[in-house]
Formats: sequence, structure tokens, C-alpha cells
Amino acid sequence: DTITFGCSGTVTLTAAGGNPAERDTSGQRPRIGVFVCRCGVNIAGVVDVAAVRDYAESLPYVAYATDNLYTCSQDTQQIMAEVITERNLNRIVVAACTPKTHEALFQDTLVNAGLNKYLFEMTNIRNQDSWVHRDDPAAATAKAKDLMRMAVAKAALVEPVKDTELDMNRRALVVGAGASGISAALALSSQGYPVTIAERSPAPGGQAMRLHTTWKGEEVRSRLEALIEAAAADPLVELECNAEIASVEGFVGNFTTTLATPFGNRVVEHGVAIIATGAEELIPGEYLYGRNRDVMTHLELDALFLDDPSRLDGIETAVFIQCVGSREPTRPYCSRVCCTHTMESALKLKERNPGARIFVLYRDIRTYGEREALYREARLAGVMFIRYDPAAKPRISTDGARIRVEAHDPVLDRTVSIPADLLVLATAVIPRTDEKLAGLFKTAVNEDGFFIEKHSKLGPNESASDGVYLCGMAHYPKPLDESVAQALAAASRACTLLSSEKITVSGAFADVDQAACSGCGVCIEICPYSAPSFTRERPFAGCAEINPVLCKGCGLCAASCRSGAITLKGFAPEQIMAMIDAV
Repeated sequence: DTITFGCSGTVTLTAAGGNPAERDTSGQRPRIGVFVCRCGVNIAGVVDVAAVRDYAESLPYVAYATDNLYTCSQDTQQIMAEVITERNLNRIVVAACTPKTHEALFQDTLVNAGLNKYLFEMTNIRNQDSWVHRDDPAAATAKAKDLMRMAVAKAALVEPVKDTELDMNRRALVVGAGASGISAALALSSQGYPVTIAERSPAPGGQAMRLHTTWKGEEVRSRLEALIEAAAADPLVELECNAEIASVEGFVGNFTTTLATPFGNRVVEHGVAIIATGAEELIPGEYLYGRNRDVMTHLELDALFLDDPSRLDGIETAVFIQCVGSREPTRPYCSRVCCTHTMESALKLKERNPGARIFVLYRDIRTYGEREALYREARLAGVMFIRYDPAAKPRISTDGARIRVEAHDPVLDRTVSIPADLLVLATAVIPRTDEKLAGLFKTAVNEDGFFIEKHSKLGPNESASDGVYLCGMAHYPKPLDESVAQALAAASRACTLLSSEKITVSGAFADVDQAACSGCGVCIEICPYSAPSFTRERPFAGCAEINPVLCKGCGLCAASCRSGAITLKGFAPEQIMAMIDAV
């Protein structure tokens, strides 16, 4: 293989040769090859792999069975491809770990050997067997044989399936013009792809415009303004402010999004979307917030550092209270940025007022990684830390012109009373209300309201909806540097699609026998991806049809179809019944 770096910064991978032509296996008697993985000791430490391999050899239609130390290794993959060709195998079963992480890898091996990638079945004898029955090897081995028998029974009935090829619209839509959204847009434009940024606010910048500095002391506003200027000057980037997402139609490679603007609706056709809608600061309802001008949030303190620093001169005593509104039953997550923000602000106050007494009332200090040095610096500067119990929160009252903070000090085992000139609340980072947006792009949010990634390890920037990516605080609370890094990662993932003129989507989708369809519409109501719809074409007008591009193969429609008209490719009734009969 050769890699060529283009002058625009793009990378072109040129592979020598290609995959062999796909073999026609129609009408052939099943010849199943079985590969049992030892997975080091993950499986072999509990399951008798040799016994499972020997058992597989005795099953109907199995023409070859072997075991491997690591079936997913590159060496084993090459051996598998060679064995498939030499033994003329036309179905493959792999007994290993989870198909969620490895199915695509083994399917690629089938393609390299000239087989349709759907002539494959994988059974999970690690997560569903050795890991949960580690104290009973005999039962684990027996269960592995059961799982193997079921997989072979289904594999004998699987049929080739063709993937769907689509044209790719090479424009991207970025939702949100904060630091993450603009960084993602500039990363895409640097690769030569046009980008439209939709921002609901009158001006770009987002919450980052309200930050004073990063934890390293870098100015935020000036750098963000430079990013905004770069985007405004970039001919491939167009920014739409005061723009709400009104509707989203289509699918990966061919989205059509309608933006509602003050000047009317505007339609944007694009191939991918990046959600960078950010988050916001919780407005607290406790600790006298809103009733005393000297009680403020972190961002309000940053506003003073930026625009009215003289108001902070002469501060004799300042108190910071951590975890206001977060790590509580209604909002159990940690907002991650608050502790570091407090250290940074406390040190800045010390610089302006060297003699000031500064107290931090905390539950746990979470200045992770290199930020630990900032915590150490604050302690060396004389910042005092008092831990409080959430069951006995600090009590706030007014004492003339000053605020009085009372809290129990567990070290002294007594209540301390602190008269303060300034009280800063480290409030929770909360998601924007984006359930409508999640519904439009067919993505999901967690119980806290943040967008959920496809997989925390294998797809940390991707949503469950193909072609839709996540970054920044829309995904989860994180500091600015991590938000920008995730934005660049999301842009990188988006480029894997944008770089292709055509894309391939899975052929494992639901199919409707319209002659058997009663037109009840249950499948349309139950599908979370809007794949089914009523057809208007005769002679089956009023019957269901399924868009194979939108279908994710979840099987809800097939399971709920009262007429039995819907079949999920790769999970036909006879295949499922064969597995049930086998077990």
C-alpha cells in the first residue's frame, strides 16, 4: 500500500489490488467452518475449548473446526481466509467474544476470501459464558456447546445479502457555533469540504465567550474571536445565526435540513451532521443567589474578571461552595470543570488581593490529571479547604453588608462562621433542552439530558444514527481543551464519509411482504428511526414499505407485525426457530 499526502492536506490511501470476486454459493450444500477462540485465558481459563471444537466437528454441515489463541489477530485472519478458500467453506461460525466489537472484523475476512459477509454467524462464549460462569467450568463448557449448536443451526440457513450503495453529499452541517462547533467546521473546511453552521443565538461563540482563561492561564475570548474571524473569512464555511433546526429528513449521505431563520426557512442539503449545541450553567435557587449581589456563579465571576475587575479589589474574604446542584439525586453526575475553575479563580483573587482569606467548601476535589498542580498551588498560596457533608450543607445568612457562611469543619469537629465579601457558587453544568433536536436526528439522550455516543470506546464521537456525530458539552460536561479535541475527532470521523463519493450501508434491514401486509401501521408507530412508511404505489398502496437506509435492523417492526409480513434479513423466522429447536 502507498499513502500520498495531497497539497490540500488530505490523505489518499491507495491499496494495491483488491478483494476477490464474490463466490456464488446459491444452491450449494452448506459447508460450515467453525473457529473457536481461546482469547488467551479469557475463555480458555474457564471453558474447555478443545472439547467445544471437537463437539462442533460432530454437528451437521460442519466441514472444518479449529481453535485459535486469538481469532481476531491479523495472523489468524489471514489463516482463516486461506482455510475458507482451500476447504471451499461457504458458511463461517466464530465462537469468541462480543459481535458488537468484532463482527465487522470477521465479516471483512469473509470478503477477503471471496464470501458474502453475511454468510457468517458469531456466538459470544466470553461475555455470555466464561465471564458469568467462571466458578463452574463444567457448566460453562456445556453452555458453550449449546451456543455453538444454535449458531451452527442458524448458519446453515443464512443467505447472502447485498449492501446498499448511496451517493454522498459532501457538505457538512454543524449545529452550534461555540468553540467546539467552529473548531469542527474549520477542521472540515481545511480538508476541502463545505460546511454550514447553524447557531440559534444572535452571535457565535457560545458559553466559551464568558470564560476568562483556561486552567493553564490562556485567554479564551481573544482566541475564540480569532476562530470566529477565521470561520467568517473561510469561503467554505457559512454561518447562520438566529437559526433553529425546524426539520430533518433523509439519511446518512443525503440529509435535508430546514433552518428557521428571521428571514424565512432555508433548506440545507448535507451528508453528515455534527451536534455541538453545548451546555449551560445552572441558575441556583439556594445560598441567597439572586437576593444578594455578592453571591454569584463562576461565569458571573469571570464576567467581572473580564469587564469589571476593579469591583474585585479590596476583597478581604471570599468563599467558594462546590457541587451546587450537581452530584445530587436529581443530577447525580459530576460537572468536571468546577473544581479546576475554583482553583483558577481563587488564585486570581489572591493575585489581586494578596492578603485576602479564601475558603473552599467542598465535597471532593476533582482536579484530575495535570490540573492537580493547580490544586497544590492553591494550597501553597494559603487557600483554605473545608469539607462538607451533603446532608449538612453550608448555611448562608447576611450580617449587615456582609455575607455570613456557616459550615461544619470535620477536622476541628466544630461549626465555623465565615464573614465574607464574596460568595461564589460552583453550579452544575446542565444540558440544553435538545430533545426535539435528538428526535429530528434520531439520536438519543441519557437520563441527564446529554447526547449519548454510539459506544464509549468504539464510537465515542458517533451517535447511534449513521452520519451524525457529537462533540463538546452537548455530549457531556468537559473542559474547553477536551471539547475542542473531541470536535476535531468528530470532524475526523465525518471525513471518513465525506471523502467518498459513494457510501455503503448495511444490507441487514427489514423487508415487507406487501401481499401479506394489512396496513395497520404498527411498524410505523413503533420504529425509532422512521424507516417504515405507507407506500402510495399500486397495487400495494396503503401497505408498509421500509427505507433500507434508515433501518438499523433492531427488529422492533418484525416482532410487532401482526400479519407476519415483516422479516429482518439475517434473522428470518426459520433461522430463529432453528436456533430454538437446537437449544
